[in-house]
Amino acid sequence: MKISDVFFDLDHTLWDFEKNSALAIETIFKKHFINVDLNLFLTYYVPINIKYWELYRVDKITQYELRLGRLKDTFVLLNYEIDDEKILFLSEEYIEYLPKFNHLFDGAIAILDYLKPKYNLHIITNGFQDIQGNKLRNSNIGHYFKTITNSEMAGVKKPNPKIFEYAIAVANAQKEKSIMIGDCIEADVNGALYFGMDAILFNIDTSITHINIKQVSHLLELKNYL
Repeated sequence: MKISDVFFDLDHTLWDFEKNSALAIETIFKKHFINVDLNLFLTYYVPINIKYWELYRVDKITQYELRLGRLKDTFVLLNYEIDDEKILFLSEEYIEYLPKFNHLFDGAIAILDYLKPKYNLHIITNGFQDIQGNKLRNSNIGHYFKTITNSEMAGVKKPNPKIFEYAIAVANAQKEKSIMIGDCIEADVNGALYFGMDAILFNIDTSITHINIKQVSHLLELKNYL
């Protein structure tokens, strides 16, 4: 059946989270004289952040625990003494600065320009509503999308099928004519497939392959499918 609606994840798919996150962390560390080696901090922080998001996605931790724990665990590994109050303050600063950086993955604008005349484009994100809205505005890609669904609106997070059902309803689309594009095999791809919607994995790590799943390593490769 011909595709009419294309749903994108935002972070790690269109919006280069790791690059923008590193810039935000660098900014707040300089601003508040946090004397740690940035590259070493990021070496620890990146996998810790992924772990915390995995727990948050399945409702094993709260938003508060996510924002405190990912920074606290990293500082502990660095043997950097800092109290929880200061960590929470830095976390709020991080959330404030993060959307101010707007690097997109290579090919993001070009593929959106290519897809926009052909399909209805949408976003489904587990990110927080205000922050994701600022990311879309500051990176000047919000106008490409007909609808934007986040987990706060839907009341559940990907891969829960209810968020896909919610997004399809808001988009006035049909799941049989829709496709999901995202970087997370569990949340984006398996979540969509379980719901009954086709999916494409954005997999920049070419050393890892997933059998029997449509995947691209560069956004412009989506032209092979759409």
